[in-house]
Amino acid sequence: MFARLGHAIHLGANNIRNRALMPEISLYGNRFSGHSYKVRLYLTLTKTPHVYKTVDLLQSRADRQVDFRERARFGEVPLLIINGQPYAQSNAILLRLQKSLGITCAEQEQQNIVEWLMWEQGRLGSSLPNLRFERLFNSQTKQDVQAWLEERLRNDLDVLNAHLSGTSGFVVGMGLTIADCSLAGYLYWLSDAGLDIDNWPKVQAWLQRISELDGWQHPDKLMA
Repeated sequence: MFARLGHAIHLGANNIRNRALMPEISLYGNRFSGHSYKVRLYLTLTKTPHVYKTVDLLQSRADRQVDFRERARFGEVPLLIINGQPYAQSNAILLRLQKSLGITCAEQEQQNIVEWLMWEQGRLGSSLPNLRFERLFNSQTKQDVQAWLEERLRNDLDVLNAHLSGTSGFVVGMGLTIADCSLAGYLYWLSDAGLDIDNWPKVQAWLQRISELDGWQHPDKLMA
């Protein structure tokens, strides 16, 4: 079942005989950012050495650390640095890491992965963090706005739950890929948005499956 993840690890840090050839990787993120978490989760599960640096999002952009400001084109986390080259936007970063680690998929599988990344960006990766933010940090949000966000999130979870009902246990193929890390980015915080994961049993089982992989940590711990 976990052949793909094992393959990913093998092609990552453990496959390079000369450790000096491993790229120097730094990740800038924030403990509340699921978009940062998805990238660090992938780095961790593939056992890819990296340096993690926190960015205080409560600071004004002008007051954030200079090295981050100079490299972050959009001023946002996550920001990945590979051998001095900055990469922005979480799903684009995941695609870059997949390539950098030499992890390949069949053509149709790769197409499916990209499609899920695009869906996550426009749907689940938008509806969940927005509703979570409003219910966790902004008590003044109007109820009709929260209701709209919740309906959208419920629809997204229905789509993912239905898809997982017909898979081997992961989003694409027989094991974990960047699509799984992308989609899971905020889902371990679903209760912060006021929803119960029990209502989507296939999603719940999939998240549990990921959490049983070697190296997994909850975002509250991994991003601290």
